[in-house]
Amino acid sequence: GRHEVWSWTAATTESLCLMWQKVKVQLMLSMSFLAAVFWYCRRLYSFLAQLLKWWSNYFQTKLIRNLSVLTEVDLLGYTAREWKGETKQAKHMREAYEELFWSCHIKYLRQVRRDNYSAVRAVLFQIFSQGIPFPSWMKERDILKLPEKLLYSQGCNWIQQYSFGPERYTGPSAFGKLRKCMEALKTNWAEISATKDHEERGNMCNTLFSDESKEHKLYEAIKFIMLYEVVEAYEQIKNREEPVHNLFSLLFARDTSSDPLSFMMNHLNSIGDSICLDQVELFLLGYVLEVKIRVYRLHRFNTEEFQVNYPEEYRREWNEISLLTEDDRYYHIPLFRT
Repeated sequence: GRHEVWSWTAATTESLCLMWQKVKVQLMLSMSFLAAVFWYCRRLYSFLAQLLKWWSNYFQTKLIRNLSVLTEVDLLGYTAREWKGETKQAKHMREAYEELFWSCHIKYLRQVRRDNYSAVRAVLFQIFSQGIPFPSWMKERDILKLPEKLLYSQGCNWIQQYSFGPERYTGPSAFGKLRKCMEALKTNWAEISATKDHEERGNMCNTLFSDESKEHKLYEAIKFIMLYEVVEAYEQIKNREEPVHNLFSLLFARDTSSDPLSFMMNHLNSIGDSICLDQVELFLLGYVLEVKIRVYRLHRFNTEEFQVNYPEEYRREWNEISLLTEDDRYYHIPLFRT
């Protein structure tokens, strides 16, 4: 009986050993397979993460490189970098920037691309980033019809000589191009001003102001609106209708802009190409956009012209935006902190 029990136990043990050997082989194969899958997935995840990071850095670098309004930098740090040395001009600029920092509570600035659209860009960027809505007169009129009104209703055939910044002359195609510029301005302004979240609005502005082609359409639309207002004011003066803003008296007093055509040919057409806005055009820009533009003119530090408002006469309900300039040619955006 003991021999039978031992034989049965031995047989069972041997069977279990054989089964374990088979199971062990299967487990080893399964574990090896799972380990290989895990290793592969980990490598794939690492590769995808690196690829995503690379593309993210690439697009971020490209966006920053193309961005025409850079992210904010410390005001005094910027001053120390840009105005080194002990020349009279460097000392003057450092004193002016320190005045902005301590007395005006301007702690940061956003640098704006130094081209001949600089002033228009700095103003429009702030209007968009602050979510400022259309001026009251734009809410009452469809700005898309302004080119048509000037060309057909008021007989201004000379707008075919309108130049789009670096594009000097367009001829018969001017009307269609102006229409596209007005559409771009109206669409982007409406979309951005309707965005209530500040961060989202900022991202939209960064995207828009990193696309040179779209940017230029906006600036040319603003220029054309300035021209339209000049034509309207000129007609009112000629017909002795309701009084116009004093800035138009200044504008028409210049030999180079005594009427809308000379204003366009001698001033407006060159903006964005060879010249920037001058003082009178800044007055006009603030007027048509219904914003009070406060400019800190650092080269005029310690004079009455250090802080200037464009226009000088403005309505209380107009929004205020600020610019700073070192030379009345290129402009940056000051940021206030209390």
